[in-house]
Amino acid sequence: MELHTILLLCISLFCWFFLRTYLHSKSRKLPPGPNGFPIIGSLLELGSKPNHSLANLAKIHGPLMTLKLGSVITIVASSPETAKEILQKHDKTLSARTVPDVITAQPNPEATLAWVTGDKWRNRRRICSTQMFTNQRLDSLQEIRHEKVAQLVNHMRKQCQSGAAVDIGRVAFATTLNLMSSTIFSTDIVDPEFETAQEFKDLVWRIMEDSVKPNLSDYFPIIRWLDLQGVKRHIKPAYLRLHEIFDQVIEKRVEDRALGMKKTGDFLDVLLDQCEEEGSGFDRQTIKPLILDLFLAGSDTSAITTEWAMAELLRNPQKLQKVREEILQQIGTERPVKESDIEKLPYLQAVVKEVMRLHPAVPLLLPHKAQEDTEIFGFIVPKNSQVLVNAWAIERDPKYWEKPLEFLPERFLIKSSVDYKGRDFEYIPFGAGRRICPGMPLAIRMVNLMLASIVQPFSWNLPKGMAPENLDMEEQFGLTLRKAIPLLAIPSMEENKALI
Repeated sequence: MELHTILLLCISLFCWFFLRTYLHSKSRKLPPGPNGFPIIGSLLELGSKPNHSLANLAKIHGPLMTLKLGSVITIVASSPETAKEILQKHDKTLSARTVPDVITAQPNPEATLAWVTGDKWRNRRRICSTQMFTNQRLDSLQEIRHEKVAQLVNHMRKQCQSGAAVDIGRVAFATTLNLMSSTIFSTDIVDPEFETAQEFKDLVWRIMEDSVKPNLSDYFPIIRWLDLQGVKRHIKPAYLRLHEIFDQVIEKRVEDRALGMKKTGDFLDVLLDQCEEEGSGFDRQTIKPLILDLFLAGSDTSAITTEWAMAELLRNPQKLQKVREEILQQIGTERPVKESDIEKLPYLQAVVKEVMRLHPAVPLLLPHKAQEDTEIFGFIVPKNSQVLVNAWAIERDPKYWEKPLEFLPERFLIKSSVDYKGRDFEYIPFGAGRRICPGMPLAIRMVNLMLASIVQPFSWNLPKGMAPENLDMEEQFGLTLRKAIPLLAIPSMEENKALI
């Protein structure tokens, strides 16, 4: 077929989809929104930071608005009230997922936890909730977390001797990666000096960044097969490399089980037991996407939150000193911090809560999909439309938060009843409703423990010549919201030598 014929066909299809979407939407009362351009709609308005762009559009069009992104109708919620309607009141009809085309680049995408729906999702969610994230299970794994954090602190002590700066995000990522690896596989994936962490960090960030890149395949599904921007081709090697790593661990475990070796009782054993049960829906190929989801969500988000916390504390030295004084008063310097100590550290907990408010690890909750027409506040959310909740905008809403752009942990001492468990819709860093993040209990434990453990023994300073008020706090948007410029900080142990 000649090139001009192909172009004519594509233009005709675009026009047909746009006209069909436009005429159909006119017959229903959709939420207000920008008019957009013919065919592409409001795609150009998203920019490099869609969380910011959508928040600004909501100020014009309201907390529930409609955007036409190519041929896809997208409904965006930007207030606690609209989020509650979507995530709680209508969560049954709005709990399906819009799956970005790039997600299908991985092997067996239908076996994921984050993107699958229906019985498969319920089965995977049940396994995770009952076998990995219960309080009893998490309590039994406390010593593993203490061990991984001790490795982190020992690494930082070595940096003290040379006076070298620490890349907080990198070492926090390595720590959480080893935590997830020990919990799932009973072995570390990263070496004790964190030298091999960078490969995993690069692989994970490629997936996180590519997963939310504006992709014509998502906005014009009829041309998905073309992968015009090459996004799937770019992300696929990262998926395959991670699956290759998991394959090696799984193969070794299967061989050990075949030889009759004693089970470790970790999460991999739980999954392999499921594989042996007839009709369970699990096999060796379908457990890898679930394991990958747990690694992506568990390591990246906790590391990002820890890095943002240290950045905010270094930018606010008085608050950093207040956190440290609380730790030293309550725990002292004779022993490291333990998870059981965290309840005695209300200001530290307030710091973590405030960081998750200002810098939610997932700024736009993973996209939902309407399974049928749904009425919200007199407007129709049409069947098959994509539904986004802008958690970043909601948690900076001046209607609910005094001085919302300032880092004020004290607000959570005053508003101590507000928590992150999905009941307070002005504060939903983990989402809410049936799709709330199942790993929330582990993430909270890990971030509090990591932050307390690296503040307790060290005095922290920014590199020479950098003033706290000049610390760059620019965001880089992806599936998660990381710090654009990695945080480098210098630890010293002029005090508290009892911890050495």
